[in-house]
Amino acid sequence: MKKIAFIGGGSMSEAMVSGIIAQGLVDRSQIFITNRSDQDRLSYLSNLYGITASANLEKTIKGADIVVLAVKPKDVAAAMTAAGSYLKEGMLVVSVAAGVDLNSLETLAGKKLPIIRAMPNTSAAVGKSATAVAVNKYADKSHLEKAREMFETIGLVAVVEEEQLNAVTGLSGSGPAYIYYLVEAMEQSAEEIGLEKETAKQLIIQTIIGAADMLSQSPKTPAALRREVTSPGGTTEAGIKVLENHNVKEALVSCIVKATEQANKLGNQLKGEIQAAKSKVKEISH
Repeated sequence: MKKIAFIGGGSMSEAMVSGIIAQGLVDRSQIFITNRSDQDRLSYLSNLYGITASANLEKTIKGADIVVLAVKPKDVAAAMTAAGSYLKEGMLVVSVAAGVDLNSLETLAGKKLPIIRAMPNTSAAVGKSATAVAVNKYADKSHLEKAREMFETIGLVAVVEEEQLNAVTGLSGSGPAYIYYLVEAMEQSAEEIGLEKETAKQLIIQTIIGAADMLSQSPKTPAALRREVTSPGGTTEAGIKVLENHNVKEALVSCIVKATEQANKLGNQLKGEIQAAKSKVKEISH
């Protein structure tokens, strides 16, 4: 892997750049980044990471092994149309634009390119993303390995069928927000039971880290681990009964199902918009 080009200079691009540099995947001199209009952002990224940041799209993409499309879903059509003439055979396109399917990306590319669609989450910023990837028919094992190596610099990587990516969005893509919501509730309860705010925060964070490590390292199921903490007539049982009475488990299941349904809805909407935008471009060009 020699050169990686990023289209889009947002937080996900920055997290990936940081991980790539920290893990030594490529030299920082081989990382190029561009965005549509924010020169201050490009200067910030260039100064902080020592990478090449430029408003020149051709300079950014030319000679790249991997082109990472990291723009908002609504900007995908414009970005791919602008980049189209610079995307050459052999380049791997990796999209982290939520909801934009491989077929739409292929249509926008207008040529037979290996494309990988990825769904990281915001924990990429601390190197702990849970990223799922899916490949198109032009991507082979070597392309998948390149993408895996890149995303492993920011966390764990799982390969899935594209049909599962919206489910991944509902589960792990949005997942950090569910955990933060739980922590909000724990902080509120800490205040009500008289714990000092900063002490409570430290205890809550360590409790979550410890539980996550237990889940990761123990062969036992979450249910078994929960039962081990729940002594009959004890404090944990009293708390769990309240959660059960409020149907918290069912609410969480419904939450993730609903998020997945919304991902499907937005994906279909974006697909229609991209097809319409592409048709409009063709009409203008003729």
